[in-house]
Parts: sequence; C-alpha cells; structure tokens
Amino acid sequence: MNSYNKFNKTLLAKSITLMLGASVMSPLMAQEAAPATDDTEIIQVRGIRGSLQASTSIKRESMGVVDAISAEDIGKFPDTNLAESLQRITGVSISRSNGEGSQVTVRGFGAGNNMVTLNGRTMPAASTFNGDGGGSRAFDFANLASESVRAVEVYKTGKAAITTGGIGATINIITGKPLSSEGFVASVGAKAAMDTTNRAGDDVTPEVSGIFSFTNDDSTWGVSLSASHQERDSGTVGATVNDWNIRVWDSINNPGRHWNNADTVVINAPDEGQLYARFNDLRYEFTDTQRTRDNAQLTLQFAPTDNFTGTVDYTFAENHIQEHLGQTGNWMQAGSRLQEIEFDNQTIATPIYAREIYPSGIDEGHEQQDRDQTNTLTSLGINLAYQVNDAFSLRLDVHDSEMHSRGTGPYGTGSVRMGLGNPTVVEREWWFGGEFPTYLNVYDDTKGGNTGFESNGNGIVESGDISSSMFNLRQADQKSSITQIKVDGTYEFDDGKFDFGLETRDMESHSLNYAANNVALGNWNAGYPGEFGDIVQPFDIQGEFDDWNPRAGGYGFNASAVEMYEAAQKIGRYSGFLPAAMSQTADNLVNEKTTAAYFQFTLNGEVGNMPFNVLAGLRYEATDVFSSSLAAAYKGVWEDNNDVAIRVDSSKPSALASADASYDNLLPSLDLTLKVTDDIVSRFSFSKTIARAGLGSLGVSASGFGAGGGSTLLGAVPTASASNPGLLPLESTNFDLSVEWYYNPYSYVSAGIFEKNVYNFIGSEQVNRKILGIRDVTGGPRAQAAAAALQAAGYALNDDNLHGMMVYTEFAKGHPDWIAQFGNVEYTATDAQNFYLANRGGGLWDIESRDEDPEITFRTNTPNNGKEAKIYGAEFAVQHFFGETGFGVQANYTIVRGDIGFDNEGSTTVSQFALVGLSDTANLIGMYEKDGLQARISYNWRGEYLNETSRGGSANPRYIEAYSQIDVNVSYDVTEDLTVSFEGINVTGENSRSHGRNYDMMWDMYDLGARYQVGARYKF
Repeated sequence: MNSYNKFNKTLLAKSITLMLGASVMSPLMAQEAAPATDDTEIIQVRGIRGSLQASTSIKRESMGVVDAISAEDIGKFPDTNLAESLQRITGVSISRSNGEGSQVTVRGFGAGNNMVTLNGRTMPAASTFNGDGGGSRAFDFANLASESVRAVEVYKTGKAAITTGGIGATINIITGKPLSSEGFVASVGAKAAMDTTNRAGDDVTPEVSGIFSFTNDDSTWGVSLSASHQERDSGTVGATVNDWNIRVWDSINNPGRHWNNADTVVINAPDEGQLYARFNDLRYEFTDTQRTRDNAQLTLQFAPTDNFTGTVDYTFAENHIQEHLGQTGNWMQAGSRLQEIEFDNQTIATPIYAREIYPSGIDEGHEQQDRDQTNTLTSLGINLAYQVNDAFSLRLDVHDSEMHSRGTGPYGTGSVRMGLGNPTVVEREWWFGGEFPTYLNVYDDTKGGNTGFESNGNGIVESGDISSSMFNLRQADQKSSITQIKVDGTYEFDDGKFDFGLETRDMESHSLNYAANNVALGNWNAGYPGEFGDIVQPFDIQGEFDDWNPRAGGYGFNASAVEMYEAAQKIGRYSGFLPAAMSQTADNLVNEKTTAAYFQFTLNGEVGNMPFNVLAGLRYEATDVFSSSLAAAYKGVWEDNNDVAIRVDSSKPSALASADASYDNLLPSLDLTLKVTDDIVSRFSFSKTIARAGLGSLGVSASGFGAGGGSTLLGAVPTASASNPGLLPLESTNFDLSVEWYYNPYSYVSAGIFEKNVYNFIGSEQVNRKILGIRDVTGGPRAQAAAAALQAAGYALNDDNLHGMMVYTEFAKGHPDWIAQFGNVEYTATDAQNFYLANRGGGLWDIESRDEDPEITFRTNTPNNGKEAKIYGAEFAVQHFFGETGFGVQANYTIVRGDIGFDNEGSTTVSQFALVGLSDTANLIGMYEKDGLQARISYNWRGEYLNETSRGGSANPRYIEAYSQIDVNVSYDVTEDLTVSFEGINVTGENSRSHGRNYDMMWDMYDLGARYQVGARYKF
C-alpha cells in the first residue's frame, strides 16, 4: 500500500507544514495538512534565523519559482505592513500611499495584474478615495495588519491548480490554524507609534494585538482568535501641477496658441514647429491623515478522525481613513496677462520662468477638502479535507467574501471640497527648471470683492481677504463580492501524484458615484472676502517643507471644509441652493462568472543519479461577463475664461446601457526541477497565465469629463475616459530558468532569468468621439457670433473676451446691474468688464449649453486589446549567516526590461502604448541575532519607472523617480516570553517625485518623513 506522503521531507519541512497549516509543496492545492502523529517532533520556528530558514525551506522544496516570508514568532511578522515585507523578495516592488506600502508590483506587473489570495482563496478588491474611484481590481495591502499572518508566498510561475488572475505573480497570505499548534498558545502585543510627519493628530498613537489558540489534548478540535487595532496620525506636504499642455510653436496670430499677446517678452523662443510645454498651475498642498485599522479572524477546526479535518473561518478587516487637505494654487491665465516667459533648450522647450500681471487683481486658490473613507473586508469560509485512503484525498473549499469601499463622511459624502480664493494678487512669477518649482506673488488687498463686499484693504493678507469660490460634494461607493467553490482531489502513487479539481467563481462589482459639482458660492472671482471669519486660519505652508525651499512671501490657509459648508448654509445669499443636493453620476455593474477545471501530475525520478521532479498540468477556464451602466445626462457650463464644466443635467433622465461578453482560455504549465547535487537545485518552468482587465475598464459608460480649460473655438480639447466591456484578459506565455545553491540550512545563492510574452495587452488610445449627446457651449453659434463681433470691433480674440462677449450678449446688455456698474455702454473687452461678467454671484450668468449647440467632440481615452509586448529580466539573490557570530546578510537585485517604451517626443494627441511599472529593484539587509538580541537594517531601492501613459490633455507620461528607503528593526527577548522592540521606517526621511516628458515637467513631489514604533509582546 502506498505511504501517505511520497515526498521526502526534512523534519524542519514537516514542522513548517504544521506551522502553516498547508502543504509546503502545494499550499494552494491543499488547505490543510495531515494532523501530527504522536511521534512527530514539533520544531518551533522563531526569530530572524528561524523565519529565514522556514522561508528558505519553502523556496527549496517548492515546484517552480516560489519565494516566501515567514513569521518570526507567533504574532510577529518581519514588518508591520505586509507590502513592505514583500518588497524584500526578488522581483517584488511596491507603491506607497502616505509613506506606507499599499500595492505590489511583481516583475513589472502592477497590482491589478497580480492575484492576491487568502489561504488560497481569491479575495475581492474595492477602492474609492476622495469621493472618486470605484473601478479597481487591485488589492490594497494597507487594509491588512500583519500580526495574524504566518507566512506570505509569492508564486512567480503559473500552475494549473492555482486560480487565475496573476500574470506577475499569485500572492498567497497564510494565517494560522489552531490544529497547527498544541494545547493553549497566546500572544499579546502593544506598540506606541510616532510619525514625524504628523502635525494635527496625536504625536503617539496605539497599536494593540492579540492571538489566542487552543487545541484539546487529543487534537480533535481547536479554536483560534486573532485581533488587532492600529491607529496612525500622519501628514504630508508637497507640490503638484494640474497638467502640462504640449503644443507646436507657431505664429503669434494663431488663436489656438496658449497666449495671444504680441507684447509678451519671449526669451529663448522655441523654433517654429518645435514642441513646447506650458504648465496649467503650480500648487503647494498639505494633508493631515488619521487612519484606524481593525482586523480579526476566528477559526474553528474539527478533526474527529485521522482522515477528516473540517475548518470554518471568518475574517474581518476594516480601514477607516480621515484626511484633511489644503492647497495654495496659482494658475497661469495666459492671454494679455502674460508679460514674460523664458524657455530652456530641451527638445520639448519647457518654461523655466514666467510672469503675469493682473491690474484688477486675481485670486490665489486655497481649496480645502475633508475626506472620509472606510474599506471593509469580510470573508466566511469552510474547508473540508478527507483522506479517503492512503492514496486518495479530497478537499472542498467554499467561501463568500465581500469588500466594501465607500465614503463615510458627513452628509453622505466621501469628500467635501470648499474652494477658497484670495483675490488680491496683482503680479505672479513662476520658476521651473529644477527639482522644486517655486512661485512669488505680489498682493494688493485693496483689490477683489464684489460691490459692497470689497477686501478690507488693511495691507495684510488674512482671513478677511478669503472668500469661497466653488463648492463640491463627492461620494463613491464600490462593493465587490466573490463566491468561490473549489473541489480538489489528489491520488498518490509510488513515484508521484495526480491532482485534479473543479472551480466556480462568481465575482460582482457594483460602483456608484454621486456629486454636486462646482456649486457657485463666491464664484471664480472669490467675491465675498471675509465671509467665513475665524473658521479660516493662516497656515505657513512654505514653512512646512523640510527638504526644499519655497520663496518667502507666500500665504497659506487652513480651514475645515465641513465647517465652512455649514456656515455657508446660514448665509442668506446661498439659501436658494444650499444645502447642495448630490446627483448620481455613475452606476456601474460588472459581473464575472468563471468555471474552471484542471488536472496536473507530479512525477519523481532520477537521471544520472540526480533526483528530478516534473509537475505538468492543464487548466481550462470559461468566463461570462455582464456589464451595465446607468449614465446620467450632462450639460456644458461656461463659468469663466478657462473654467468650463460638464455637469449633470437633472432635467433629463438617465439612460441604461448593458453589454455581454465571454471568453475561454486553455492554460498549460510545466515545472522541471533537477537536484544537480544535494545542495544545488536547477529549475525550468513554462506556463500560460492570464490577468483580467480592471473593473473600471469593463463598464459601458464614459466618465472623467474635462472640458479642456477654455473654448473649443480657440483650440481647447475636451477630454473623457471610456470603458470597453469586450476587453479580453491579458495572456502571457512565461519562461523561467534558475539555479539555487543551498550551502547550509540558512544560506543560499540563486540566479534566474525570466521572459513573459504578453498578448491582448490592454493599452489605451485617444479617440475623438461624441458622448451621451453632451453639447458644446464654447463652440456653438453663440460663440461663433461673439467671435465675429469681437473681430469686427478690433478686439483680441481670446477666451477672456469671447466669454465676456457671450455673457454680455446673453445676460448683461441692457441689464440694470450692468448700467449701474458701467453706464449705458456697449461691451469693450476691458479687464474690468470681463471680471464683472465672469463673477456674477451664484453662477446666475453662467452660460449653459443648448440644443442648437453642436455635440462636444471629446478626446476620449479608451482601453483596447491587440497590443503585444515582451517583458524579460533576471533575478539574483544571496542569503548568508556568518557561522555562529549571529551576523547575517541578505542581498538581491532584479533587472526588468521591456521591448516597448514611451517616446517622450511622440504624439501629444494620440495615446501611446508602453509598458508601465518596469524598473530595477535592489535590497540589502544586514542582520544580527544572538543571546536574545535581534537587529535588522534594510535598504530598499526601486529605479525610475513609467507609471502612466496618457495623463491630461496632451497624452503625457508620468514617471515615478527612483526611490530608496532605510528601515531599522531591533528587538530583545527580556525573557523567553517577553520581547521588547523598536522599529524605524524611512529613517532618513526620503522623498518622492514624479515628472512628465522631461525632468522639469514636475507632476508631483512630496516631502516625507520617518516613523518610529516601540513595543512589547508577551507570549503565554
């Protein structure tokens, strides 16, 4: 009769299996391991060296390319954040949110192309923030605490038994099971966290966790409970640019040019026909964030016989984020206001200096936002494992999981945004051309304010000069659910085994968006200075920067957007439209039903006295997709020269659209492992894997409307984003070849190469199309008539004058208020007239689209298949302990290359397809463990990489610049059961920055800081 397990395992490997509650050789195939027999020695894996030994054993004994990170002890994972632990694995890099690891990239494939499973189960993903979003398939590791995690495994090669969805990798998070321990085990821990970036919250915040596990004497039943509560208060300060407009330098007489002012002094002017850039604005911003994360898992196990184990588990994870954002923004107005501009000598001429004047005054923006978001994950699962006989076993796994991300702020919002303006700027300068762009304003607080509400003119820029402008409410709600049923079987024979299985998976994502957009309070001219009184407080935003030096003399302000909204509701002039009512802007549903079957076999043998293993399999999947969208009706509204909005038209009904699609895939896999010697392992792997399109790309309706920042008659380009419910999944043919030398239980050297040939790559194209019948208020017959009138009168044809003439013709001509302001005169295109016409209180003179206006042609960013690309690279790693000295080192380097990059000098009107996320990564870790003292210092580096390929109206790229970080972790075992610890994350306070087509086109940069934790953990 066949023995229960034909694979040779070391005693350590057996104990690791028990610790993880899953098979070392195929943890995604078998949820539960065989119960320990009475004569099995339980080896406790503890400390840095024990953790690395466990991870090394998993890597060594696995089929294919697998890396792992194991807990150092019960309740003690190497890092507080799972993503930050994963970044230390070769080929793995992360993106950060607010300085904390958030999403994972593996071998160049971002979070949406990696599959994250919890104990082998596919987890739903949902992500909204700031009242936007709702289309993500990417799993956010910031939602999970690490205390209950026993191990994380990264499968870089495909296998027939593994659920599809990860081209880069499948990342399996393994939590503890009670029958993996004996008797009563418990651990409690507490930490005090301090974030050096915090300015508004508590300087010290708590983290507490506990793990409890009990198994009866016969190991026939057990129960475990883990729970954690973490709070973090932090902040950021940074600089951003809204958009970079790329155009061709041409004649001063071309009305489509970004400025039409013959008096502008142009220094180092671009050549005729050369590409040049213009920034929309430069803004400094700060955030104050409070995050509360609660996790819990309850697991019950029942093993009445040696042949049967049943497991029921419930997982809960909730992440609540509250954030306040404040900005100081300075927009370029262009037109006659631009006095001087200087360009550099780059291929795309980029401004390094610009100066404008505003005789009547213009505002400096100080928008304030209050954001509130909650992400909640719940998962209920059951697993039954039955050993039919010595050779045959069956497993059933069922789970129902839901991820809900939504705004949980006041008034049913995810974001309350109050636009503020300080309308006292009479001159403005910008300096670009270096790492950190700066600006300088000249203020005159006798300027600004509607008639009867003028600024106080006291010579000080203060809250008395601050008015509301536009007000917004936003809400986004995404709920994703997965019901997954898997039946797996294994039949073992003398030299291997045969695995087979069936799976059904029903995934549904429903996202809703609501908004009250650009409710005109003080309007774009910020016409009611001082209306909020002491709610608005001065804030030295320039002084918040530690590592960069803004020019002195600017002003910042800080105020609660919610408090200002409540105050505005008590102001009589706003009673007609406050409180604001949000309209539904999107209702998108995506449902995927997948049925899969697989088989695979494992064969063990020898060739030339060298043991080998073969794992070959085939997986078939069929997927049906249903998408629907309830799209609102929209209208165009021209509010000011460059302020054109696309708003929901509540007078017209929404329209429902739906679409169906289906596809199937046949996915072979092959893993060959050859033990050249007892210590040297060589591997070859081949597989086909797929990754499905992002949920936001599978909808039916369009979204993200931008009106182009001016009139289409004068060259503005409205933009939008569309979906494509017929998108096929990416399909990748993968090859891996590697060699590993395990020269002692703790140490190894490995090298490998990989190649991924990807078909159906989802790129994007910018297509000019009309959408939902939205009308163009800036290019219709009224705009054409106004343009003709301006030209006939000899006035400059620009957005200021075109908007002014249209408002005058439609509203102001003969109006008593116009006559009272200027006398019974015609429109003469003066700055004072334009200012008055653009800033009528309450948006009463906004120009709305009509049926006679033409439909807007949007430059629409649309996802599509049909792209092919190759990603290839190499991974090198070494892990070594220096005898019994206690010292050790880990080092790895990953090279990732692709065959399609972004042409920075390419088209500005058509989206380019390019591979994103590709970058080299490196880690260097020094370790010490001896006599109860454990210490680790880690250096992590990620090279520059392309993050976006079609940003803004000029199809621009976004490059995330190279980033490195040093982390420190020290702990000491006071007793066998009590450990104290210290952690430092980003201890050197490294910063982040991104740019566009060249380095000087800065998109954003953030001044980051270190955070520290001191803690204690006691084990019972």
